[in-house]
Order: sequence, then structure tokens, then C-alpha cells
Amino acid sequence: QVQLVESGGGLVQAGGSLRLSCAASGSIFSINAMGWYRQAPGKQRDLVATITAGGSTNYADSAKGRFTISRDNAKNTVYLQMNSLKPEDTAVYYCNADVVRKWFSDPQNYWGQGTQVTVSS
Repeated sequence: QVQLVESGGGLVQAGGSLRLSCAASGSIFSINAMGWYRQAPGKQRDLVATITAGGSTNYADSAKGRFTISRDNAKNTVYLQMNSLKPEDTAVYYCNADVVRKWFSDPQNYWGQGTQVTVSS
């Protein structure tokens, strides 16, 4: 089995910063894309940012210029540095990963349990 465990959420004032981490553990051969998504109350879960194993990144328009995604492949960990936070960034942030569990097997998609980020005005 594979587990994704997020950390780093919390309460911050508008304009502040937070750094989220997500560590993958378990039966892992390799990890392809990793990413962060968020879901505000009453809304759908939306993409925030993704990063490939080679380091190519993709951001939602709302995250461009303020958030930075990175990863440490040796630690199977992905990070999200969030700066200039706004109240509209308030949401539960979920980690996502495409994990290859065995040589030549297809990747399987996993989600973390989520971490709450609250930005006060």
C-alpha cells in the first residue's frame, strides 16, 4: 500500500506564507507526477500545481507568481511554498501522486488526507 501524508497547514494572516509538505511512503518503485489540489467549502476540488519527476511544473492561474511547487525525489516528497496568501486561498489542500509500485507496472493514483489552510483578512 502507499500513503501520502501532508503537513504544514494552519492559520495565517493575509499576505503571509506557508509551506506544505507531502511525503509518500509504502510500496514505491518510482513516482511520476505529483501535485497539489485544493477544495474550498461547497466547491469542487481544483488543481493548484503539479510537478513531473523531471521537475517540469504547471500552475493554476490563481497560483502563478505566488506559489512554488518542488519535490525531493530521494525523499518521495513534494512541497508547496505559498506566499502572499489571500483569504480566497482558504481551503483543504490535498496531495496527489502517480505511483509506480513495481517495475513495468502501470502507475496508480493516490491522494493524501488533506491539510487545512485558513487565511484570515
